[in-house]
Amino acid sequence: MKPGPLSGLKVIELAGLAPAPFACTILADLGAEVIRVDRAKPGEDVLGFPQDPLMRGRRTIGVNTKTAEGVELVLKLAEKADVLIEGFRPGVAERMGLGPEDVHARNPRLVYGRMTGWGQDGPLAPAAGHDINYIGIAGALEPVGRAGERPVPPLNLIGDFGGGGLLLAMGVLAALYERTSSGEGQVVDASMVDGAALLTTHLHGLRASGLWAGERGENMLDGGAPFYDTYQTSDGKYVAVGAIELRFFTDLVKVLGLDPEEVPFHLNKDEWPKLREILTEAIGKHTRDELVARAEGTDACLTPVLSPWEAAEHPHNAARGTFVEVGGVVQPAPAPRFDRTPPAVPEPPHEKGADTVSVLTEFGFDAAEIDRLRDAGAVA
Repeated sequence: MKPGPLSGLKVIELAGLAPAPFACTILADLGAEVIRVDRAKPGEDVLGFPQDPLMRGRRTIGVNTKTAEGVELVLKLAEKADVLIEGFRPGVAERMGLGPEDVHARNPRLVYGRMTGWGQDGPLAPAAGHDINYIGIAGALEPVGRAGERPVPPLNLIGDFGGGGLLLAMGVLAALYERTSSGEGQVVDASMVDGAALLTTHLHGLRASGLWAGERGENMLDGGAPFYDTYQTSDGKYVAVGAIELRFFTDLVKVLGLDPEEVPFHLNKDEWPKLREILTEAIGKHTRDELVARAEGTDACLTPVLSPWEAAEHPHNAARGTFVEVGGVVQPAPAPRFDRTPPAVPEPPHEKGADTVSVLTEFGFDAAEIDRLRDAGAVA
């Protein structure tokens, strides 16, 4: 079995796009045995790309789920699995014959994870959408951006990965824990709208307490406060400043070589325009790396703004092994960390369908059955 705290857990993944695969990547990183069911129809385009980090750490079988034999094969795999994860629109898995009722009829202990944008029900459930649409109605997009300007899409991190795949993985683990007492599986309905809304919980608290009264870009944590923002340095790069507390702001003033008597009290919102001018000028006199060196060893909360590709080279990340190389591609390492059951470095993605024979053999199919399924076009 693979090392990691989820060693021994068997997961069937019906191949799909980013959010559901990310959930499976998390489970695989932590030691689960994930078997991805890829498409096997001759000539049909497949998802993903070679060395895609979202496909790491699992084996793959090619199955044509448009055939009765292919569907039956997946159901037989599910009989011996702990989890099945799918990311189709509502009703698609049912039409395939692989919905929760179909699977639970074979294995009532199985946890059935479902990943959608809108959820399994509601007026928008059958509609198409992407991360930007889901976080838009969740209230997670409107606060992101500069004052007086339009909202800025925060990549697809909030809906697809934070509110989507990560919350699905957490939901699956919660259902597995509940199973230890009930002995029964259940359906986990993970919606990117629900998850993105959950990520804004803190904002609702700030607003209720009067600490988030402004419009977009006018509050403490959205770039409105000059002591919590990014600034351009003399070399065209950027630093991030997060000096909220007084003692941290005091350190920032020292690092920038400013006269404390000439710097306004940073929590006085009326002084924010003046303070922003002072910080912009002071920071703009130095290169990014010069400022980072000056801030080292202090609590100024001034750090470099790194690209995802630079991040792997930062001394802190290098010391902790925050990034690893898998199949020649540098990418984030499994997280979080465990002192007794640390996970291994993930395996590179396998070519789609490459493990069909070995997986089916392990699940009890003999050579004659595998040949018959191949001849019927049910497997690659």
